[in-house]
Amino acid sequence: MGGFGRYLAAALAARFASEGMAMAVVLLALERTGSAAYGAFVLTAWLGPHVLAAPLAGVLAGRARRPRLFYVGALAGFTAAVAALALLLGRVPMPVVIVVALLGGTCGPMVTGGLSSLVSGLVATGRARDRAYSWDASTYNAAAVTAPAVVGLVAAVGSAAPAMAVLAASGALAAGLAATLPYEVPGAGPLHPAPRAGMGAGLAALWRVRELRAITSATTVAFLGIGSLTTTSVLLATELGSPGAGGVLMTAFALGALAGSLTLGRITAVGPGVLVRWALVATGVALGVAALGSSVAVTAVAFAVAGVCDGPVLTTTLRIRSQYAPDAVRTQVFTLGAGLKLTGASAGAALVGLAAEAPAWTLVTGIAGLQLVAALVHVLAAGRAPAAVEVAPATGPSAASATARAGRRTPGAP
Repeated sequence: MGGFGRYLAAALAARFASEGMAMAVVLLALERTGSAAYGAFVLTAWLGPHVLAAPLAGVLAGRARRPRLFYVGALAGFTAAVAALALLLGRVPMPVVIVVALLGGTCGPMVTGGLSSLVSGLVATGRARDRAYSWDASTYNAAAVTAPAVVGLVAAVGSAAPAMAVLAASGALAAGLAATLPYEVPGAGPLHPAPRAGMGAGLAALWRVRELRAITSATTVAFLGIGSLTTTSVLLATELGSPGAGGVLMTAFALGALAGSLTLGRITAVGPGVLVRWALVATGVALGVAALGSSVAVTAVAFAVAGVCDGPVLTTTLRIRSQYAPDAVRTQVFTLGAGLKLTGASAGAALVGLAAEAPAWTLVTGIAGLQLVAALVHVLAAGRAPAAVEVAPATGPSAASATARAGRRTPGAP
């Protein structure tokens, strides 16, 4: 298995563990304490540090003299926290469990954006790298499909504790595979170039480079809706007379997203900005149709189509970050972008919780509308003239290339 093949295996294993945590934590809390609220508090502690730790994680990864040790250590810390929660949740005072969840959550950015930032150092630029990001995006979708199903199955056969153990084992596999990766490939370049940048430099790049500003703003708005889709699908299925079919709808969406990332996500005939906007619009339209579905079967088909349309968004997002992120803050851009999307998703889930008494079809319609708003946000954010990015204290060739990259336009973008 080549270096990129091992990367995909590591990314899939890590993201499988991450995607399964939401269900596993809640199930384990219910099993040991009888309180779903306990699990919600722990899950909040697990997710909360993602956006807060993203800038620091990006800085540390970019400055690491031994990137292999840093990435393996981050994945090992993530895995250790999953294993500790499996042992401690419901058995020790809650503050201890919360602290463990917070510590594990600080490693979360390296599982998402942090790992994706490695692709540019493993695959040479050009069509091969575009395909690589399509495959990388598919690991998120594949994990979203399989992890909840495996957790639910293991918990049903045995208990939630073995399900958590499966997630910990997957995290350990990811750490082991990360230790075998080549961290510099001829034709691709080093994963972590020499220049250093402060914690604010990544955020500055996200704002000042218009392509990064546009994709970050648009996907954060889009995830206000997508983040609440799981809860809303359960409410919609209940409204359609099948309370247990919420998982069917989300599986249809995830399978569609996997197919979309591997097919539509590889389109390079149009500019990535154009592709993102049309994908967001199509996702919104498909979800609007789903809101009007008269049966679970019809609604599931609409969810699957929405997933196919949503698939290219992640693939293209990864490509844009890789192409336009200044060298000195590349990892920061990936971790911050992922953290902001997760924050949008968390906020969306909270909003649905507050509006849970509303008819489910109106909630789905709102999610669809947010995808259309996200497309408009992308147009507006990308429309301004690009500005050079100042990333201090980076100097020399990498700093020069960062400034040049900031001034490039996305082909096909307005």
